[in-house]
Amino acid sequence: MTAAPGAADRLRHLQAQLPATVRLLAVSKGQPAEAVRALVEAGQRSFGESRLQEASLKQEALVDLGPLDWHFIGHLQANKVRPVLQRFGTVHSIDSLPLAERAARIAAEEGLEPQVLLQVKLRDDPTKGGFSRAGLLEAWPQLQRLAPLRITGLMTMAPLGLGPEQREQLFGECAGLARDLGLTELSMGMSGDWPEAARAGSTWVRIGSALFGSRTSAGSFT
Repeated sequence: MTAAPGAADRLRHLQAQLPATVRLLAVSKGQPAEAVRALVEAGQRSFGESRLQEASLKQEALVDLGPLDWHFIGHLQANKVRPVLQRFGTVHSIDSLPLAERAARIAAEEGLEPQVLLQVKLRDDPTKGGFSRAGLLEAWPQLQRLAPLRITGLMTMAPLGLGPEQREQLFGECAGLARDLGLTELSMGMSGDWPEAARAGSTWVRIGSALFGSRTSAGSFT
């Protein structure tokens, strides 16, 4: 299995377009370890995964590269919290107070201080979870007490079907909510809408297909 042709060139092209305040999270889910290795060799260190088993195989295959900045960006199931916290320094998808409380308890047991972004849903979207604005504001006093979690920001996704102006408005609302809470990190924008997210103040854009090309077939991860 070889790296996706032109991935390093696409990485340089994306880096040249991103504002200095926006960091690139390479979404490597569905890509082989060799594709990740090629981007590490080109200078990329931060990678996003959403499936624990797949990510674990890649992390083990790439251990010779030294510590990489692994972010968990998928739906986090309660029974997977411990292994996710053990393998990922940042989690983008804490979407409820009970899940945050569980993560805080397990992090304390493991002696970990993970960076956490809270997933918010600011538009009706049956395919996505997350805190509503009102729900997050209500839970915020309790969330602030959940050491050793380091809650640093918010993550959101735009529903399918929105136009560029609507997406930028959505991202702007998320940025405003983060400012209201004193949070500095914003995980907003993917391959199809990262320019709107960057203009709205995103600090992390999650780029997969625009960087790696098409995903490989399931099972070809190492």
